[in-house]
Amino acid sequence: MEEKKQYPQGMKWTRQRKDVYDVLESASEPLSAVQIYNHIERCHTEGNYAVSTIYRILTAFEEHGIISKTSFMGDDSYVYELNRGEHTHYAVCLNCHKRIPLHACPFEHMHVHSHEEDDLQADGFTVTGHKLELYGYCKTCKHNQ
Repeated sequence: MEEKKQYPQGMKWTRQRKDVYDVLESASEPLSAVQIYNHIERCHTEGNYAVSTIYRILTAFEEHGIISKTSFMGDDSYVYELNRGEHTHYAVCLNCHKRIPLHACPFEHMHVHSHEEDDLQADGFTVTGHKLELYGYCKTCKHNQ
């Protein structure tokens, strides 16, 4: 007997929301709404989708903390990925825009020094997370220059 897949609690799970979630769950890198739409169109011929539907679903996911929304430097569009409990940083190719996940966070072992903490606390600022993007050229683009 096939085990029923569990989706995060706290929202109604329509077929369309499940399809978007499944695409993000299987993705190896953050995807744009258009990439998600194209994948669903290829794989779910019975679906009745529009890009605007994908955006509405992504907004609901973001409001429920299911996904993270990111914009990369030099790119006005947003990409989305599931919040899997850990965060990922990326190296982004300036030529082909390929995103290469970094396997470790360079900030893991850094600590804010007490005088920096005092400055942040005085400003009422609480650190809750961070993002890091490295920019350069992937092996293919570097080789083709």
